[in-house]
Parts: sequence; C-alpha cells; structure tokens
Amino acid sequence: MSLFLAPIIFFGLIILFASFFVVKQETAAIIERFGKFQAVKHSGLHLKWPIIDQIAKRLNLRIQQLDVMIDTKTLDNVFIKMKISVQYQVIRTQVGDAYYRLENPENQITSYVFDVVRAEVPKLKLDDVFVKKDDIAIAVKGELQEAMQSYGYDIIKALVTDIDPDEQVKHAMNRINAAEREKTAAEYESEAQRIRIVAVARAEAESKKLQGQGIADQRREIAKGLEESVRMLNNVEINSHEASALIVVTQHYDTLHSVGSSNRSNLVLLPNSPTAASNMLNDLVVAMTAANTVGEVSKGNYPKPPKDHNHDTNNNL
Repeated sequence: MSLFLAPIIFFGLIILFASFFVVKQETAAIIERFGKFQAVKHSGLHLKWPIIDQIAKRLNLRIQQLDVMIDTKTLDNVFIKMKISVQYQVIRTQVGDAYYRLENPENQITSYVFDVVRAEVPKLKLDDVFVKKDDIAIAVKGELQEAMQSYGYDIIKALVTDIDPDEQVKHAMNRINAAEREKTAAEYESEAQRIRIVAVARAEAESKKLQGQGIADQRREIAKGLEESVRMLNNVEINSHEASALIVVTQHYDTLHSVGSSNRSNLVLLPNSPTAASNMLNDLVVAMTAANTVGEVSKGNYPKPPKDHNHDTNNNL
C-alpha cells in the first residue's frame, strides 16, 4: 500500500508546488486557461490551477524607450537624418489589450513616428527644424498617444535627440558660422582700435592743454619778472632803453649757458657774437616803432607837417 501511495504523493507535491508562482516587481503575468485569457497577475506570490492554467506571457510594466531613425527632407530641400526617442509604458489596467491586441508594439510605434515626422519636417526649413524640434516632438507624442492608448500603451514622452544634415550641408553651415564669427571678431577688433586711438588722442590733447597752460604761466611769470627788473633799474636812474638792453643781454647769456650745459643738445644759436643781443634789441625797437606808426596811420591819425615860418613871415610883410 505504501508503495502505491508514494508516487501519488510525489506527483501531488510536484503539482502543488507547480500551482504557486511569483511575479516580479513592475511585471504583469497573463494567465490563460485552455488557451483562453483568464486573468492578469501583478507582483507577488500567486496560485493557479495546475495543468489547466498556464502563464502565457510576462509583460514589463517599466518605462521603455524606442529609438527611431528617420531619413527625411526639409522645405529647402536638405536631406537630414533624425533620431526620435519614444518612451512608452504598458498601462496597468490594460495589460490584456497590450498583449492580445498588438503583436509588435515597436513596429507600430515606428510606423506612427515615420508618418508624423515626414508630415511635419517638410513644412520647415533646416534652421527651423533645429529651432522647432520640441514642436515636432509634441506632435509625435500627440499622434502616438491617441493611437496607442487603445492598445494598452501609454506614451510618456517623445524626444528629438539628434538632427544630422547631409555632410556637404554641415560643411557649408560650419563655413557660414566661421565667417560670421570672423566678422564679429573683426568688428570688435575695429572697435577696440578706435577706442585706443580716441584714448591716445584725448591724452595728447590733455597733454597739449596742460603744456600750453604751463607755457602761459611761465611767460606770465617771466613778464612779471621783467617788469620788476625794469622798475628796479629805473629806480637807480637807468632809462628804459638801457634797462631793456641789459635784460636782453642777460637772457641771451642765460640761453647760451642752458644750451651749453646739456651734453645731448643739437641746438645751434645764431648769431652768437657778443653784439648779437644788442643788435637784436635794436631790431626789436625798430620793429615796434614801425608797428606803432603803421597802427596810427591805419587809424587816420596822420602826423601833422611842421609849420613853415618863412611863409608866415612873407604873408605878414
């Protein structure tokens, strides 16, 4: 009797253990009974009828990503390759639809992505494709969401992850960008050069202004000194002509001394004879006298001719 029960108990234990099954986290198990859908089991320990119930499929409930490469053409006839990344997920409450209604979800998603992209990109120029890639992604997601939801799939996100134009177009774009950057650099360099020139000109103008003020102050002080010297000489009964001659001679020799004291001076003072100062003074006096005469004539103050005394005497006789 024990020999007869032993196999039964053994097979009974095998069947019992086969009735239990475990579903992992973020996974759903499709249970079929005699080939017909029976139930969906989520994560945890579950029990099924042995032999008659079978696990048909374990579906991944995590977010999955599908990368789709598309060749298309823009409005300005540029061929580009675009990479669209679609993130999708099986809806927990529609696991049966995801398994039974759609045999290959990736092919279905790829077809919809091709359809949307090839409808949207030809409306845009190449530059606009880069600018409006988010709009293209939104259009892809909207179309997929509407189409795939009835099959038990939720479209989480669609991303345009790469836009690759033709090689010749890329080289042309790089040349354009390089030319624009060189142009901008040249403009900045020109502006910097202009600023430097203006700064130098302003510095020179300020220097000339200060130099002019210094010369004016110097001449003013020299004039005051000369005036004081003439006044002092007049006090010792030296007339103005002699005082001026003495001052000119003194300045002449001071100039010769300052020129001779410099080792690097190339200045030659002509004439440099001892009588040069007095000759210079005489020439200056003559020039000033002539200038005063011309000024009087230009004002109409003609000098009166001397009276003829002989003519007056004859008239009296």
